[in-house]
Amino acid sequence: MTPPCAKSWGRRGCTPVVRVRGRGSGRVSMAGLTCYKSGKRSRMFYSVREYRGRKGEPKGIGWRDLRDLLVRAHIQLGGPIVVVWDNLCMHLVEPMREFIADHAD
Repeated sequence: MTPPCAKSWGRRGCTPVVRVRGRGSGRVSMAGLTCYKSGKRSRMFYSVREYRGRKGEPKGIGWRDLRDLLVRAHIQLGGPIVVVWDNLCMHLVEPMREFIADHAD
């Protein structure tokens, strides 16, 4: 992906802004988790999908990508995860609800 560097900033209490030159390559979607545990350093897990407008190519992050991201974080952290969702429509789809209910332990 281009470019090799990007700048982020955010005023106190505001969401950080990341500006990246796309150079006409398409759209990039990203999903991420930030993980905190007392006495340990914070961790970030993320998944990136690039969309170039090709036929049959998914346009963004789907519920399967979110599911895989949660499973990967659970394996690497080695313990239970408390998930705090926003109201993104992908978090509320039925397959994602079923996955969370099946793996509530």
